[in-house]
Amino acid sequence: MLPPTAIYTILISIALIIASIWANDNFNFLPDVASANAPIYDELFKVLFVIGIILFVGITALVVYSLIQFRRKPGETEDGLPIEDNLPLEILWTAIPAIVVLFVGLYSYDIYERMGGMQSLSDAHGQHSMHAEERIWGGIGTTSKESAYTKASSLVNVELTAMQFAFLFNYPEGGIISGELHVPAGQPVSMRMESKDVIHAFWVPEFRLKQDVIPGQPTVLNFTPTKPGRYPIICAELCGPYHGGMRSTVVVEEPEEYQAWFKENSKQSEVEL
Repeated sequence: MLPPTAIYTILISIALIIASIWANDNFNFLPDVASANAPIYDELFKVLFVIGIILFVGITALVVYSLIQFRRKPGETEDGLPIEDNLPLEILWTAIPAIVVLFVGLYSYDIYERMGGMQSLSDAHGQHSMHAEERIWGGIGTTSKESAYTKASSLVNVELTAMQFAFLFNYPEGGIISGELHVPAGQPVSMRMESKDVIHAFWVPEFRLKQDVIPGQPTVLNFTPTKPGRYPIICAELCGPYHGGMRSTVVVEEPEEYQAWFKENSKQSEVEL
């Protein structure tokens, strides 16, 4: 028969776990979901959040229970019993973390693969013929020749140049150079990224995407925006004294609005980077 303290601890722990799961399902504490990658990443976040809550509440409950149940009684002056070599307990506290870590690792790998992160990016011929002689060092998103990206006639190609302390976006088809990233909702975008000086990182929280921009090592980021709006672009790599001010904006527009913007600005093709 468990003591009342243990029963109360277990009941409170169960109530907190149920409340945390309910709050997680009914309230959104994350930024807007504005890309096709965002729901996949949020799924991983929710699973890790629930696991973290369970571990935190469980460990805290055990500590509180131990402090109360095994506290020094009035009049006791001796040390506690020297308990050691409890093999079942050692197996239990080794097996549980091992199972949790293994599950998190496999699940994270599955999420990364579903986001296209494990696709080979060494072949740039399918997407960037103008840079076919260069090696793409890494990135997120499918880039193989058979992928939906390379087959899509509506694929939007953008070249990003990062420098202290700004992002510049080049649209090769229209000769457009812009300080803001304009993309159409519902159409795949492939962005080739290079840095002119130090390591930067392109991060849009609403897209749940972040990719390093490394000098001398071009990287690629493929994504599909889904929700029209204006979202901040943040440099997520400490790149110098004005790193905090290295920001821009991605404007996700309806396809008709994007075409109008593209047609209007493609007349400035004579502008050189």
